[in-house]
Amino acid sequence: MDSLELHKSLIVIDGHCDTVDDLAGASYTSRNAPVRDFLERGKGHLDLPRLVEGGVTCQFMAMFVDDEYMADPKAHTYRLLEALESVFSRAKGFCMATKAGDIERAKAEGCVAGLMTIEGGEAIGESLDDLRAFYDRGVRLMTLTWNRRNAIGRGAGAGDPKVDGTGGLTNFGRKVIAAMEALGMIVDVSHLADETFEEVLSRVERPVVASHSNSREICCHRRNVTDRMAERIAASGGLVACTFAGIFVDEDPAKVDRDRFLDHVDRLVSVVGPDHVGIGSDFDGFSDKYGVVIKDCSRMGELTTGLLERGYRDEDIRKIMGGNWLRVLREIAC
Repeated sequence: MDSLELHKSLIVIDGHCDTVDDLAGASYTSRNAPVRDFLERGKGHLDLPRLVEGGVTCQFMAMFVDDEYMADPKAHTYRLLEALESVFSRAKGFCMATKAGDIERAKAEGCVAGLMTIEGGEAIGESLDDLRAFYDRGVRLMTLTWNRRNAIGRGAGAGDPKVDGTGGLTNFGRKVIAAMEALGMIVDVSHLADETFEEVLSRVERPVVASHSNSREICCHRRNVTDRMAERIAASGGLVACTFAGIFVDEDPAKVDRDRFLDHVDRLVSVVGPDHVGIGSDFDGFSDKYGVVIKDCSRMGELTTGLLERGYRDEDIRKIMGGNWLRVLREIAC
């Protein structure tokens, strides 16, 4: 089977993008960008026509609250949620997924599935009721923090410990993890400070994920995971989803390309095996000035080609390109 035939046969799952902000006129990467029509081929990295062209079966759609909306993060998250729900209601060929079976059905029917996620627990404030309300609307993954500190715990960019303090999870954060696991919502540890990460992994009873992080051994950035962190995620049954954001691929933008990205995949597979590595592009959440792995989501097949060229078996490519995400969803989301 050549790379094109193999790619067409795959269930391809991308575990993170920030395109929802663009759909609500709140672009993270361009403050003056107009509201984007997800159903039309346009600017940025991702829309429905290019997802179809790239053979993507399921796109995780993150709702992220940028600093300028922090006066009322819950209200802004609901604004993003409503923008995404509007797309689902209007689109032919783009359907909401909440479980693995929905994604498998989308593949069989030739549709693209969208799974709603939250990037940053600011969206729920200090309310488990709000967590449950988002779950009831279809959210199935939450990244516990963005870079900042919130009511759940300390993020990777919370600042100088001498100024911002130390510590990991809060008491409320511990309750959030228990509630997420009870609901069937995936706990995402990307963006956590290392101390917060350690405490989360010591408490979870179900698989956790890093939805958009690379190997810190390849690129030493606080947002990437060390080998030991990857091993702890794998021990939970979860996965590390490698990201295209250039700043996490290589410190030198000139060295950022598909092959440098695949170096991260190689490293993580060498540490935890092919059962615990996936893809989390972070499309529309970064600037191309830091380097380009692939141009946009229409080029996802280039990853399949690259993995084949590096000698990966078809069955392992199936896992990395989406099968591992499908397994985690099957274990958690219902």
